[in-house]
Amino acid sequence: MLILCDGIQNGIIADKYGKRGTQFKGSMPTYSLGFRMQDIPSGTISFAFILDDPDSVPVAGFKWIHWLGANLCKEGIPDNESINTLIFVQGKNSWGQNLYGGMAPPNCPHTYVLRVFALDCLLNLKNGFTLEDLNREMSGHVLDSAFIEGIYSN
Repeated sequence: MLILCDGIQNGIIADKYGKRGTQFKGSMPTYSLGFRMQDIPSGTISFAFILDDPDSVPVAGFKWIHWLGANLCKEGIPDNESINTLIFVQGKNSWGQNLYGGMAPPNCPHTYVLRVFALDCLLNLKNGFTLEDLNREMSGHVLDSAFIEGIYSN
């Protein structure tokens, strides 16, 4: 499986998806990345995804979760879908919100990782699920996974 994301070019995430964008909820950037999958495995019923920041561990003490999604039954998501989506359920990000929270590295450029999982079922999740809920529900149902990385500077 392969993830394609027009918002990440040459390993760099475009400004509009983070703190230099123009759409916010409070101080949290909310203009979400669009992406699509190719070479999807046979038997895929739905997709789940995680967008996180491993570089946040030294600053925050944990891997910051920017976006969680599940039960996506399409082969992609358009830009800014998170704000009013009806095509997948969203989990809690590290801001405590059930939507996309964009890039806002506080100390130096960070590398963000988007992981997508092809699943053989729909998951028993509702808006507001946690990363732990997602991992538990996906267990034994992952047909394939892929990731794409991008850097967003501070």
